[in-house]
Amino acid sequence: MPRATIVYDPDCGFCRWCLGKVLAWDRRRALRPIPLGGEEADRLLGDVPDAERRVSWHLVSPTGEVNSAGAAFAPLFRLLPGAAPLAAVASRFPRGIDRAYRWVAGNRSRWGRFVTDGAKRRADRRIEERLRHQDAATRGRPTLH
Repeated sequence: MPRATIVYDPDCGFCRWCLGKVLAWDRRRALRPIPLGGEEADRLLGDVPDAERRVSWHLVSPTGEVNSAGAAFAPLFRLLPGAAPLAAVASRFPRGIDRAYRWVAGNRSRWGRFVTDGAKRRADRRIEERLRHQDAATRGRPTLH
């Protein structure tokens, strides 16, 4: 199954916690997490200006299409089981979704105070497990992305 790639900020505890929740929802393993700043992330985000890379998360389709910030929610929800209604809302109100995302992202240090160290560790384990699973699935071969 072709996979979409989520490029996330590995230095942000709130971001890792959010990603951990998304990966738990992604029972079909349709998503590959890739940290910002690595060689693969740089290649996938080649057309995204450097200044915009760290201010949001990015969803990269199997064909290389990049959606960032609020614009990434509709395609993300289309990949998650049971999230079609959320995808419809995100598609219908893209500007509102983007504004809400940017407000949360702009205050992520405030939101991050509510995420316990234990919750961050659980999210980190879930991300690591997904990375191990994808490494085992490709047996060290480069992915198509």
